[in-house]
Amino acid sequence: MAFLLRRLVFYMAAFIAAATINFFLPRLMPGDPVQIMFSSAGAELPPESLQALKLTFGFVDGPLWQQYLTYLGSIFTGDLGRSIKYFPLPVTSVLGHALVWTVGLMGTATIISFALGTFLGIVAAWRRGSRFDVVVSVGAVFATSVPAVVTSLIVLFIFGFTLGWFPNGYAADPSLDPAFSLQYLGSVAYHGILPMVTLCTVLIGGFTVTMRNNMINLLGEDYIVMARAKGLSDRHVMLWYAARNALLPTVSSLAIAIGTILGGSLVTEVVYNYPGLGNILYQAILARDYPVIQGQLLIMTATMLIANFIVDVSYVMLDPRLKGA
Repeated sequence: MAFLLRRLVFYMAAFIAAATINFFLPRLMPGDPVQIMFSSAGAELPPESLQALKLTFGFVDGPLWQQYLTYLGSIFTGDLGRSIKYFPLPVTSVLGHALVWTVGLMGTATIISFALGTFLGIVAAWRRGSRFDVVVSVGAVFATSVPAVVTSLIVLFIFGFTLGWFPNGYAADPSLDPAFSLQYLGSVAYHGILPMVTLCTVLIGGFTVTMRNNMINLLGEDYIVMARAKGLSDRHVMLWYAARNALLPTVSSLAIAIGTILGGSLVTEVVYNYPGLGNILYQAILARDYPVIQGQLLIMTATMLIANFIVDVSYVMLDPRLKGA
């Protein structure tokens, strides 16, 4: 319990620090979103309506410290304000709608990448020096080195434009009404194949390289040699003796990947015009939509901290020696 309390206090302090940066960062950007909205309306809005717009979106005149305290209070009450780009929708509604798409896409891609990358890393390390190890290692390093934007454009060009096997964008067929039906769910799965392939290609290489390196460092340990001397099968030694202990650093990589789920993959979602959190953040930055930007960054921060807290607890469960640390 003392360990959990210490970690909770640490992550709470980290969240407050991140929220502080989140408050000041958009205000350092050039341009005023209310002024942009007022200017785009031309002569349709009288000058006195400018102050009304500022009050509507929470851009009140006053000391910066007072605005900061008001902002912190709104975080813990769940009132993130109203979106400027998608007015009059509240920020929670805008992000909540995009959250479903991002969790479905990136959550599935992360699970698949972690499972497949970990398995490939285990087998490649166990068979190090073989042709399988060479192919997997080179492929994993290549997949990790290629930027996500390049992978997205290559996959989209080959399978979307050239071959025409899959749609070029959107999360579902726009002509279909959103409903819990086989037709609509099938359209969602069909439109999500290319973004899923792109994200898996980007993520799987890191998991494979991390797991392979961890396994190789452990294969020369005394307890591995003793397990083989006992006559245990290769599968048993590989999975229960080597892989279990090599999972610890890989779990940290998984926590980082989980933390990016709610943040969304901005490049992938923008390329495929996928209505997730990454695309919403990109559109909000272009529109100087401070409430949406702040709400999005808060979600990313909170998710990353929660994921790391789960990893701290998982470390103790995976390695009993840490209970006394």
